[in-house]
Amino acid sequence: MNDFDLVRKNLFRRKLRASLMIVSILIAFMIFGVLAGFYRAFTAGEDAAAADRMITVNKINFTQPMPIAYFNRVRAVEGVRQVTFANWFGGYYQDPKNFIMALAIEPNTYFDVYRSEFEVPPDQLQAFTRDRGSAVVGESLAQKWGWKIGDRIPLNSNIFSQKSGGHTWDLTIAGIVKGKAEHVDTNFLLFQYPYFDETRSFGKDTIGWMILQTTSPENNDRVAKAIDAMFANSTAETSTDTEKAFGKAFAAQFGNIALIVLLVVGAAFVTILMIVGNTMALSIRERTREIGVLKTLGFSGPRILTMVLGESVLLALLGGIPGLAIAALIAMALRTSLSNIAPTFAVSPTIALQGLALMVALGLITGIIPALNAMRLKIATALGRG
Repeated sequence: MNDFDLVRKNLFRRKLRASLMIVSILIAFMIFGVLAGFYRAFTAGEDAAAADRMITVNKINFTQPMPIAYFNRVRAVEGVRQVTFANWFGGYYQDPKNFIMALAIEPNTYFDVYRSEFEVPPDQLQAFTRDRGSAVVGESLAQKWGWKIGDRIPLNSNIFSQKSGGHTWDLTIAGIVKGKAEHVDTNFLLFQYPYFDETRSFGKDTIGWMILQTTSPENNDRVAKAIDAMFANSTAETSTDTEKAFGKAFAAQFGNIALIVLLVVGAAFVTILMIVGNTMALSIRERTREIGVLKTLGFSGPRILTMVLGESVLLALLGGIPGLAIAALIAMALRTSLSNIAPTFAVSPTIALQGLALMVALGLITGIIPALNAMRLKIATALGRG
């Protein structure tokens, strides 16, 4: 029998007690995995943001429009390499429940600004820019609805209406957009702004926001100040910030996800620490005479310390690993239903590694005091306790 066998047998000496502790730890790490997955999904846009890309929106709120005339004026600002714009459409397919992130974009510049994230075959991109009534769809969205190039689809809006009074824009799929990295979200549809602007019943010649690329990240502050100063005291003042800051502000609408994760997971872990720490201390006290016998047989203090810490770490791993596995299954089950608000929701390898580190930390923290007490225990004292 080796030390691991002793650790395992000591851990399951009281099977009910060990099982209850494992279940408690499992629940804590299941909560950690799900909330961390949500946090990762909501902040994916921040991680993907380019350092030289900025967003210009209406100073009042990003939902307020700006005149399209701003586009050419911003393009002329020194330090701006390229600029494009987009307008929120509020789209859905067939049923209002089937929300689609649809944007009306400037077709000639949009994919130049986002060339590091998106990839569209040249022939498909050419077909899209040539046909005003066409659209390109992200690979994820195309797979979800079984769309392919050449399909004619009706795109409805819960915000805009056409001059004819209808709410449906018929679009032909001209291309499929692929992401150049795994974290790039392709759950969207893009169609031409000129077609949208000439057919809508209100808001003509206005845009939602501008995306600009600077010649260097060092120029960001200067360019932002120049743009906002240009439109100061106008009917539509602007606010220009980095893409990362804009993404963070957008995610903040859903609440402080980081704080929620911290509070919920923190409360669960503090509770588990108290339960497991107290139980480990009780378990070691019950085995005081046995520890004295082990030391009599030649087990050194450091070896006893290692065995007790190993017991607490094993306990944390036996509860934590299944907890993360269950969290991953929950993420897989919910990913389709949450594809519109959190398309990258998953328990990623990074979250799994963080979870493993937390398990080891949990085991060490809860086991260190009982382990030190066991290591320092005198043989005479241990054998003298009844």
